[in-house]
Amino acid sequence: MEKVLNLFDDQHWENADEYFNGTLRKVLRDEEGYKTILLRLPKNFKMAPHTHLVTEQNFVVDGQYTYKGEVYAKGTYQIFRPHDEHGPFESKEGATILVIWDK
Repeated sequence: MEKVLNLFDDQHWENADEYFNGTLRKVLRDEEGYKTILLRLPKNFKMAPHTHLVTEQNFVVDGQYTYKGEVYAKGTYQIFRPHDEHGPFESKEGATILVIWDK
């Protein structure tokens, strides 16, 4: 079945309780170890360094965040391989990030 969602509307957002308080997510895909979400980072967002067992891809759709002293603004893409430590992340003004996890 085809799933169609508007990335920019206010529907289908839910609290992302495992993240910084006020972070929202819109799940676009979640199947058999593959997951794609939009993360809406609130102002003053912070996330500690961490790793994953899978590849993670990040694309900044709107806003910006800081990682290792560098600013990643709208249009920036990053990829982290399994077990790569990444973070800390901060966003003073908030951001919307497309996050893709693949096996």
